Amino acid sequence: MRILLVHQNFPGQFAPLVAEWATRSGWDVRGLGQIHAPGLSAFSGLMRYRPARAIRRDQHPYLRNTETAVLNGQAAARIFLQLKDKGFKPDVIVAHPGWGETLYAKDVFPEAQLIHLCEWYYNAQGADLGFDQEFPLTFNDRARIRTWNAHHALSLVDCDTAVSPTLWQKSRYPKDLRQKILVQHEGIDTNLYRPDPMAWVKTKNGTMLKSGDPVITYVARNLEPYRGFHVFMRALETIQRLHRTCHTLIVGGDEVSYGRKPENAKNWRERMLNEVTLDPSRTHFVGRLPKALYRRVLQVSGAHVYLTYPFVLSWSLLEAMSCNAPIVASDTAPVREVIKNGVNGRLVDFFDTEVLATTVVETLVESRARRLQSDSINRFSYEDGIAGYEKILKIPSQVNSGDRSP
Repeated sequence: MRILLVHQNFPGQFAPLVAEWATRSGWDVRGLGQIHAPGLSAFSGLMRYRPARAIRRDQHPYLRNTETAVLNGQAAARIFLQLKDKGFKPDVIVAHPGWGETLYAKDVFPEAQLIHLCEWYYNAQGADLGFDQEFPLTFNDRARIRTWNAHHALSLVDCDTAVSPTLWQKSRYPKDLRQKILVQHEGIDTNLYRPDPMAWVKTKNGTMLKSGDPVITYVARNLEPYRGFHVFMRALETIQRLHRTCHTLIVGGDEVSYGRKPENAKNWRERMLNEVTLDPSRTHFVGRLPKALYRRVLQVSGAHVYLTYPFVLSWSLLEAMSCNAPIVASDTAPVREVIKNGVNGRLVDFFDTEVLATTVVETLVESRARRLQSDSINRFSYEDGIAGYEKILKIPSQVNSGDRSP
């Protein structure tokens, strides 16, 4: 079996697949990512590409994403042609097409089965854009968004099969193209993210926090409105007034992954700290963390707050669930797919800071909150993800239940 996995930020969502398939006897597994891709330890099959140039400064703003995709597609095609010249012809290409790398894959490898991970299709209504009236859309925004979908639609037309991690994400694609999309989450490492009653975290000011303490956790790749950071900070001011001994661990960077930068501030953390009044001795911004420390943050959580626009579901919610952290989450479409209110977490209106605050405090003080967790996380394990992808690829599954942390 010859497999080529393509992701701009390789391995991205494909880490468990690479870790499993690269160890299979008789399998030839290759990877392709951009020059900055982190790669995967113990995997030597990664190739890197660099676009021939940056997008033009005078490019029409509606077409910036399209030009980026074409440049990435050209660069990736050059690598594909080199592979073909050396005799490597993949049976299967598994790719995230979001940045254009596989626009020309079928032109080089027409016989390969092309599987696309369909993570997101932009919509000017009914999803993330326009959801938060604090940041209204203009007509110009709507027109730009429509054009952004050009290479996403082309990628879905060109592939043999498409995969979306959740039903919600699949539902964002055009109805006429949806029949091509199967639902299969790539999985999280449930062997790594598991409860530990002995877990502890020491903050920069020397405070020791352990499992069972009134600890609130909040996690995002970057602290920004798309993941409800502005709402969380406003609620936290009330939470600290209602609960005088709670501590909060806030994990995330100060860049912008989605949406726009704040006005009159360097980042959203600075912007919100200028708006609200918090006790700095109980508010711990820890930035981005190595995996082992991040896991301990989830393991000590007495109330894990997950807020999101109607958008892509974060791994962090599933990892927190796997660690048995009591969940308080936004009642938004992607969350409702995995959290049932009162069963394995509590759902609140995304914009209602008062209800969010009281629900978090109730979760901290009620011991029964920990019993809300269920076995629902099992369907998001690495084992389930690998087996699901192998079924899609029509590969006899060989995955076992051992710990294969990539």
